Amino acid sequence: MFKWCVYSIIFLSSFATIYAQEVPSDLKVTKIDTTFIADEINILAPSKAAFYSAVLPGLGQIYNKKYWKAPIVWGAVGTGVYFYVDNNNKYNRYREAFKAELAGREHEFDGTGDNVELTQTSLQTAQTFYKKNRDLSLFITIGLYILNIIEANVDAHLPDNALNTNISFNPTIFTMPTTNQTGFGATISFNF
Repeated sequence: MFKWCVYSIIFLSSFATIYAQEVPSDLKVTKIDTTFIADEINILAPSKAAFYSAVLPGLGQIYNKKYWKAPIVWGAVGTGVYFYVDNNNKYNRYREAFKAELAGREHEFDGTGDNVELTQTSLQTAQTFYKKNRDLSLFITIGLYILNIIEANVDAHLPDNALNTNISFNPTIFTMPTTNQTGFGATISFNF
């Protein structure tokens, strides 16, 4: 058996002939200068951008020279703060009215004059509703604040000239080896 394997390898390798490429005489080969001149990279830029965004939202985006992102950050964080303050004010109104109702004093929602009359249960329900919205607004605002810091840091890590914009998308049709069924897939390549 061993002899048969050796003879097969010798027989098959005798057919493998290697030819070198011949360079035409009219082709001139010149040496290409491959030295890479890199811009000076500031390794502290990501931490500076994150620090500036932590101090004042949007400042890290300005530091990264992405001026158009700063108003988006200000609008997002400002909207969250607005809803927090609005819900907190409404919560305090209904809370004060609920406490006054329990004490038997007059309040904003007792039905006297032009005021709307709300029951003790309605005041408690409104108080719970606005407290829940206030807390949700706070969490969303904190999330947007943290997202602002992360975005500034990541944007400083990935300068525009370091990315290759050659993005490719290749849809393919293949057969699943286990089920012998046709499947569809896609490959997305992003080089940087």
